[in-house]
Amino acid sequence: MALVPCQVLHAAILLSYCSILCNYKAIDMPAHQTYGGSWKFLTFIDLVIQAVFFGICVLTDLSSLLTKGNDNQEQERQLKKLISLRDWMMAVLAFPVGVHTTVLPFVLIEMRTTHHQYPSRSCGLAAVSTFAVGYILWMCWIHHVAGVWVYPLLEHLSAGVKIIFFAAATVIINIFYLVGEALNNYIWDTQKCLEEGKDKPKLD
Repeated sequence: MALVPCQVLHAAILLSYCSILCNYKAIDMPAHQTYGGSWKFLTFIDLVIQAVFFGICVLTDLSSLLTKGNDNQEQERQLKKLISLRDWMMAVLAFPVGVHTTVLPFVLIEMRTTHHQYPSRSCGLAAVSTFAVGYILWMCWIHHVAGVWVYPLLEHLSAGVKIIFFAAATVIINIFYLVGEALNNYIWDTQKCLEEGKDKPKLD
């Protein structure tokens, strides 16, 4: 990605998400007027997650430029916090939630252009599971209040099958987390090997 700096990509992707969100909210759909509004749909939640994530990427880029060549330790500390937040969001939310939607290309571009430090596997899986369970409870609450399921398929499932379905969905998003971790490691371990290979002196 030498031709297009990652800072420019981050800004362009953020602007595209802001545009998509504005257009999404402008769509006059009956489902958007019911309890929970757009927030009951995982697609909308994912768009917000991606917009926030790339917003943090842009903030990190700006902070990095401002602190470049600066010996201010407080600014460096704040930059490290932003980087940690960016990496955590990529690992726990941006990739696992976005991997089965149309935002996947942007996520893959980000993974390829920027190295992300994943949290410990136990903490990462716990955070992903918390998100999955939280969304499931949110859907159940909407059904309790409005009397309808967010996704019509759930109307036709028995209570036992719903439990199995929700458990399977939680397992799948955990698998997506592991795939993201493995892909991130593969990309940057390969990159490191290539760079080390270039640095080695050639023997005549």
